[in-house]
Amino acid sequence: MTKTPARPPSYCTAIVDWHRHQSVIRAIRHRVFVLEQGVSEDLEIDPSDCRHTHALAFDADRNGIATGRLLADGRIGRMAVLEAWRKRGVGGAILQCLLDAARSRGLKAVALNAQVHARAFYAGRGFVERGGVFMEAGIEHIAMTRALR
Repeated sequence: MTKTPARPPSYCTAIVDWHRHQSVIRAIRHRVFVLEQGVSEDLEIDPSDCRHTHALAFDADRNGIATGRLLADGRIGRMAVLEAWRKRGVGGAILQCLLDAARSRGLKAVALNAQVHARAFYAGRGFVERGGVFMEAGIEHIAMTRALR
């Protein structure tokens, strides 16, 4: 039986400059957090974004489709994937991009507050739950950490 070769992903990820890509990053986050999840725009906008490391996924036409960020202390957050791109590996690719950035900085561990519905996604990528469920921006979350090698 002949195997069909795996198709390469129709997207790519990169660490990007906030100032150059902030409109794309903000648009993705607005769509996911504010419009889909009902998070207040005041909570989603973060004036400190310019100081953080941002990953962005682009489709084949160079449209932004997902984003996430890494803070200097190793916290990962603002992971957002446009609905049409979910369940296609894009979130995992953004996370891997941020983990690679954390390793390159010499960080020994990373942490994040996962939305409860996404806890299995992070657990499948080596994150461990710490503590109980809590509310953040009106959504149930759980703290998770992962050691880096």
